[in-house]
Amino acid sequence: MEAYLRSCRDVLKGCSKNSPGLHVVLGNEACDMDSMVSALTFAYFLSKSLDCEKMPVPVLNIPRAEFPLRSDSSFLLRESGLSQDCLLFRDEVDLHGLHKNKQLMLTLVDHNILPSADSELEDAVVEVIDHHLLLRPTSPSCPVTVEPVGSCATLVTERIAQKAPEVLDQQVAQLLYSAIIRDCVNMAPEAGQVTPKDSQYAVYLENRFPKLPQRGALFQSLQNAKFDVSGLTTEQMLLKDMKAVSGGDLKLAVSVIYMSLEAFLQRRGLQQDLCEFCHNHKYNLVVCMTISFNDNKEPFRQLAVYSSSTVYREEMSRALEKAKNNILDLKPMSSPYPDVKAFIHCNTLASRKTVMPIITDFLKEREKKAYQSGNIEDLELDDDSNQDQSESQQCPEDAGIEDDTQFPPTPMNSLVEGCPLDNGLPKISPEVLVEKVSKIASMEDTSPEDQ
Repeated sequence: MEAYLRSCRDVLKGCSKNSPGLHVVLGNEACDMDSMVSALTFAYFLSKSLDCEKMPVPVLNIPRAEFPLRSDSSFLLRESGLSQDCLLFRDEVDLHGLHKNKQLMLTLVDHNILPSADSELEDAVVEVIDHHLLLRPTSPSCPVTVEPVGSCATLVTERIAQKAPEVLDQQVAQLLYSAIIRDCVNMAPEAGQVTPKDSQYAVYLENRFPKLPQRGALFQSLQNAKFDVSGLTTEQMLLKDMKAVSGGDLKLAVSVIYMSLEAFLQRRGLQQDLCEFCHNHKYNLVVCMTISFNDNKEPFRQLAVYSSSTVYREEMSRALEKAKNNILDLKPMSSPYPDVKAFIHCNTLASRKTVMPIITDFLKEREKKAYQSGNIEDLELDDDSNQDQSESQQCPEDAGIEDDTQFPPTPMNSLVEGCPLDNGLPKISPEVLVEKVSKIASMEDTSPEDQ
């Protein structure tokens, strides 16, 4: 595989306006182990096809400088005998330029819809393989394989096993097997991540390649590598396993933090770090999902919502607390910072894969309300706003009610010398006002809604 990956770099260097272009296999923006492995192995599988229209090339969807933060992925590459130097990263491949020149085909793995910044690339997508909630519309020109398995690598293994089992060798098998074992939490049913298909293909790889590492030892070594955050700054910890999502005026990051929330909140200068992170990366809000393990090696989840805007922080917190069927089962916990709301995440089976649809639904509903109010500017609040929500956001019940405390200026018309409103609204006596209110009240008494 290393020879193939190095050839991809050569193909990229030689890609001119006259060349056929590239078939990029792109993982998600978190670029976790499952995403990396799925991109590498599926592109390698495609490269063995004799009818390749464009050269299949795997691209990891982060800048190269961020890859050292994926400590478990770096560990797996070393254990599999692959060098980071032969990988291609998002900041090294001009996808938008290739698309503009009609030289791009895209296969998405471990996600099924592109972020808004890449939305113009949608018509280049020719296939999707994913295990998250399906968000993209169906299209006859783009086959979609989306199944709620524990690992996208399971679906890639299935495709290779069914279409070209000869592509599998010890190195490719170790990559796929490691991703499945890691994502499915050592295939433990109590973790709630493994499905029968995950187990089926883990056993398939074990039977074909008996020299694969023993499950328990492999999982523990990958866990140790992933949870090693020693020496990382707060920014690096947030970037280590992060997904971004946006809607309207709100752009937020959802980061998995590999320590307890108590330990994370005790980091020196944390609130300032969070503020600078949002400023530097242009986020309004950060959702931190922490995961740690108790003495019995059972996962323990907590969640924090940070924003310098009270409105954003409260809106997001309520959306998570009131999620459908109370799926997250959040319980408030104390926070040392006024800009951070903290929760115990009682449903330990609900990973980020569960949280992301809640957040995207919240953003869609928020945009819908803004549109229905007829005033999109209602949502454009300053990030540093500390106004109470009741003061800063229009209630749904009040949507569409015009503010009549100011009257519009007199229309300009050269044929009119003056206007009755030039001197303001006419004076209304208290007696007349009382009479008008009484009439309105009597009309309301006969409203059809009361009948």
